[in-house]
Amino acid sequence: MHPDLDARPPQSSDESARSSPRSSAASRFALVIGLVVGLCFGVLAIGVVGWTMVSHSSGRAALSRMWSAVTGRTLSIDVSQPTVVDRIQRLQRLETVVYTMDKIVTGAKENSILPDFLAGDRLLMMVHGEVVAGIDFSSLKAGDVKVNGKEVRLHLPAAQVFSTRIDSEKTRVYSRQTGLLVPTDPNLETQVRQEAERQLYAAALADGILRTAQQNATSTITSLLQGLGFEKVEFE
Repeated sequence: MHPDLDARPPQSSDESARSSPRSSAASRFALVIGLVVGLCFGVLAIGVVGWTMVSHSSGRAALSRMWSAVTGRTLSIDVSQPTVVDRIQRLQRLETVVYTMDKIVTGAKENSILPDFLAGDRLLMMVHGEVVAGIDFSSLKAGDVKVNGKEVRLHLPAAQVFSTRIDSEKTRVYSRQTGLLVPTDPNLETQVRQEAERQLYAAALADGILRTAQQNATSTITSLLQGLGFEKVEFE
């Protein structure tokens, strides 16, 4: 009797040779895939680190410029002469100065013969008023604006006083003395208010309200034009 032997036939050398190349090709493919995936992760990591460093070092401005460069969008601003004139005219009456004053104003009516305690009428008023000045840009003409590239030259209208008024809520009669022989004059308080407005207007002019209004308007227009993209702003 012979012992049982494995009935499978031995593997030939040709079959071994065919299986070896397939295994080698699979290994190379897996290696290539691994390298590609690793490279992608590496690029992503470098991008994240770079973005973080830029955001910390340059802030939002640098991020905005980088995003604009990536998206390919560019900023376009129309700084032609008609546009500049239109933008300034939209300001219309630009109030640049408010001048306030508290003043004691007196008003009196006297009789040339009788003394004040008999025929006089005297009023003492504590007045609070304000004067508003600025520039009316509605009168700006196209010839007042000259544009040359990033430079602009303007001829601004002269500053003017827009209003002079007495604040009734903060103005009051401090004292009133009327003679024994005459009635209280109802027009005296109105006349005192009118005189207070004239004095307020004169005081504002004496303190240079128009000069200040012109200077403030120049600063406002300069900021407006620089916001439109002009690098040099001059005034005539």
